[in-house]
Amino acid sequence: MDAANLFDSKTTYRLIRLEYLAALGLSLYLLVDNIGAINWWVFAGLFLYIDLIGYIPGAIAFHRSRTKQISKVFYVLYNSMHSLVTQAAVALLWTLEFGAEWALLALPIHLCGDRALFGNFLKPFSVTFEPVTHPAFAQLEERVQTPTTPTAPAPSAVALPS
Repeated sequence: MDAANLFDSKTTYRLIRLEYLAALGLSLYLLVDNIGAINWWVFAGLFLYIDLIGYIPGAIAFHRSRTKQISKVFYVLYNSMHSLVTQAAVALLWTLEFGAEWALLALPIHLCGDRALFGNFLKPFSVTFEPVTHPAFAQLEERVQTPTTPTAPAPSAVALPS
């Protein structure tokens, strides 16, 4: 993926997930290292509220929908709640109001776990709320991953209209 090609190959997707796995590992290490200082009620609340607001309403709407087309509001909720920026702001506000505490590790553990273990990233409006391979993407992926040979050179860069 780069700024002109907003998709990942299977290899780059795995590498991105590996980076989140490293962050998840660090967060879990800090959790275990400070296990006696964690307010588990706060941890559970912070861990769960992300999906209670950001995922569950959209999942219910998606599974109830006959067409599998749901309001973009559910995508915005999901993306807002699963944003590292949003959760950093929550952690900052929590720290300013209640003080720093190890239970805040619930936030990176949730987000890094979603990305590393389940491969869930932010949701674009152009795909279904629950993961289903888009036919156009499947075709593109097949074309991009087909190795080039001397008789079939790599495609040259094509300027797209702006």
